[in-house]
Parts: sequence; structure tokens; C-alpha cells
Amino acid sequence: MSSIQSRTNSLKGKVVVITGASSGVGLAAAEAFAQEGCHLVLAARGEKALETASMRCLELGAVAMTVPTDMSVAKEVQLLTEKALEYNGRIDVWVNNAGVMATGKFEDMPVETLDQVIKTNLLGYMHGARFVLPIFRKQGYGVLINNISIGGWMPAPYGAAYSASKYGIRGLVETLQGEVSDAKNIHVCALYPSIQRSTGNMHSAKYNGLDFKVPPMASDPRELAAAMVQMAKHPKKSAFTDWSAAIFKTLYGFFPKAIVNTNSAALRLMMKKQAATDTNGNVLRPSDAPMRVYGETMLPVPSRTTKALVLTGVGVLGAYLLFASRRK
Repeated sequence: MSSIQSRTNSLKGKVVVITGASSGVGLAAAEAFAQEGCHLVLAARGEKALETASMRCLELGAVAMTVPTDMSVAKEVQLLTEKALEYNGRIDVWVNNAGVMATGKFEDMPVETLDQVIKTNLLGYMHGARFVLPIFRKQGYGVLINNISIGGWMPAPYGAAYSASKYGIRGLVETLQGEVSDAKNIHVCALYPSIQRSTGNMHSAKYNGLDFKVPPMASDPRELAAAMVQMAKHPKKSAFTDWSAAIFKTLYGFFPKAIVNTNSAALRLMMKKQAATDTNGNVLRPSDAPMRVYGETMLPVPSRTTKALVLTGVGVLGAYLLFASRRK
């Protein structure tokens, strides 16, 4: 078969590598591709958590292999690709998803934490692409899905290293899209979701007392996982996986200074001089429990209707501000 897609766009039997698969969005992705009948290769740093994720995939009827991998280490990523090829000599889909986050004042964060955020997020995605694209070239087909986030288009206040990594990943992906433009059946895809209601925030590094939980308007990780499956079936260069991501990108494009300053001011109000809650999180080591899909929210999660109304209101407000600014 010259392309990953069959006439029915079935993914059954396809070999899918998912990085950061032990919790959060990665675990949701593992479950989603398992339900499609894929042969899964699950990668993350925590071996025990990976085994639990593998058992979940087996319960869903999928074949799953686990490969403990630190994506920031090139040799480990190379080994991951070699292990994945042991299934049947091919890799059909690769999902770059492993990532870490650190929030706090840039000058107060440990240098090793800043460095590791860049290594895991940016170099991790680069390593994944570097080792799987030659395999795609040899096969003549393949889909590389990159979970970037809205952070690739607008900065995360007091998340300097995280923002640098996400802007860098977007540049990497857009460059690679040009490089594979001569290969009809090789696709490099970008997903831009908004903040997720996953365990990612619970596991992140936090400084200056920024021990906040996921906002209730955050998006469902399983919806993002479903978007990954759709991207594998119908590859395209990029997609915003929820309304809020598209709205916030648009608003930031019109009011960058106001949005950055307002968000930064809001976080400063949450900071504490003596931060007993400061933690390096999972930046320098594998994540601790809970190893599940969903994290803790500040308030009950709103219904889809409520969320849609709120996001529509935000969009209308943005349009009004834009109209008002142009009349001045």
C-alpha cells in the first residue's frame, strides 16, 4: 500500500508510536488509537505508568508495546524507533506529544529546569522527527502528528521556557512541512489545542507560589485525542482542535500587548513571597501519581453549551474591541 490510508481510512493494524503516553493527553491518545485497532508503541520516562497504560490498551483490544524513553536523549529516541520497527518493519503514525511545563518568574527558576523544558519539548520533538522521517522516506508514506498547543502562537505568562519551546516547535514543524512537500504520502501535521483538562498542570514545575489548578473552561483531552485519530486518517498541515484555541489566537493577533500584560498581572496576584508549594514537578524526573487522563479543575467543569456561550461571548467582545479600536 503506497499510502497509510485505505479507502475506508481504517487505522486497524497500523503501527502508531505515541510519546508521553503514560498520562494526560498521551494516555487519552493511546486509548483512542487502541479503539481503532492499532498496534501501539507507548513511550514515556516512567516504566510503571507505561505498563498501566499498556494494560488499558490491551483491555480495549489493541496490541501494545512499551518502551521507556526520555525524548530529550537522542540515543533513547533512536532505540524507540528501532523497537517500533520490530512489529512488522514499519511505522505508520508517530505522535509527538511528550512535554513538560514550568511556571514562575524566569529569574527565579533553576537553570537546570529551564534547560530541561527546552530539551524535552523542543529537542524531544526534533529527535522524534529526525529518526522517524527517514523511515517514512524509505516506506514512501507516514504521518507525523505534533501536539504543539496554542502556546505555539501566543506566549504563556511566566512560562518563558515553555513558550520558547512551543514557538520553536511551530518553526520546526513548518520547516519540515516544506522539506516533505516533495513526498505526496508523507505528512507533517500540527495540532494547536487550548489548555487541557489533563494531569499536565498537576505534574508541572511551579515556582513563586503559582500552585493553580486547571481552569474549568479547559478542553477535554479525549477530544484532542480524537482529533489526533482524525489527523492520522485525514492528514493536513494544521488544525485548531477547539474553539477557544482559534479565538484566543485571533484575539492575541489583534491585542498582543493587552493580553500579555493582563494575563501576567493576573498571575502576579497569585504569587507568594514565601512559596512553600514550589516544586520541580516532572521536569527533571518521571511524573508521580495520579497517572490518569484528567487533572483537577478549580470549579466544576461547565457543560458544552455553557462553554460555547462563554467562548462566543469572548469572540463577540474581541470583535467589538477591534471595531472600537479601528474607529478611533
